[in-house]
Amino acid sequence: MKIAIYGRQFNNSVLPYVQQVFDSLSKFDIEPYVFEKYNQFITGKIFFPKTIHLFNDHTELLSSKVDVMISLGGDGTMLDTVAIIRDSLIPVIGINFGRLGFLASINKDDIQSAINSLVHGQYTLDARNLLSIESEHNLFGDVNFALNDVTIHKRDTSAMMIIHAYLNGDFLNSYWADGLILATPTGSTAYSLSCGGPIIFPRSGNIVVTPIASHNLNVRPIVLSDVNKLSFEIEGRSSKFLLTCDSRTEVIDTSVRITVTKAGFVVNLVRLNNESYLNTLRNKLLWGIDTRNY
Repeated sequence: MKIAIYGRQFNNSVLPYVQQVFDSLSKFDIEPYVFEKYNQFITGKIFFPKTIHLFNDHTELLSSKVDVMISLGGDGTMLDTVAIIRDSLIPVIGINFGRLGFLASINKDDIQSAINSLVHGQYTLDARNLLSIESEHNLFGDVNFALNDVTIHKRDTSAMMIIHAYLNGDFLNSYWADGLILATPTGSTAYSLSCGGPIIFPRSGNIVVTPIASHNLNVRPIVLSDVNKLSFEIEGRSSKFLLTCDSRTEVIDTSVRITVTKAGFVVNLVRLNNESYLNTLRNKLLWGIDTRNY
């Protein structure tokens, strides 16, 4: 089995867990493929029991015929991983070194058992839809897709913006707000949720449109089918605005017209047999726990 590893820089408290990942892979005689920049960071801090191979991008992953990618970090690291694997359909599993961890769902205390399940094929694949951004300015280049959300946002402390939204070419609404979030079902538990958006179950085939600090009190989040095409025009006192695609950001102005649709490929998240989406929701959101008893 060929396993690739991606991660970000971390503080020293994480070192024992990273070491445990490499030690656990070594027990199964696996020589991992490590993202080169990550390897530069951990070299001298981590002992490699087995020979490692390096990769820089998705083309090298494909040519190496990697079976699974392990993301070491939090949900932000998982989103970076998605930008690397792109449309390769390589399954991804996240070991959570961060905080909440909806995407990176494996607890750092369960590393050995998780890798054992992974190597023995005790998992299923959870296909997740993405959003794609199109514009005449070729924003984000060939990584113009988002697993969580696309966000249009005012810049710094500037005045509110007006976002004119169109659904399949028909006028939908003008949002007077600090911004607008377009979330997938996967991203419905991220920024959208913190702004009052609903939780949407994976594979429900929806896009959630959630205003950020709307100045119209009667404007609320709306759930649309992901077969629709959404387009946006922006106006405001400021000359510059922010457009984000997961963790990537572009600065835009009012001349930019943006179109958002469902991407033409999916990302396969690894779901171990002892995991479920409902368990993740209950554990992360503390459902069913009465804090008055503690």
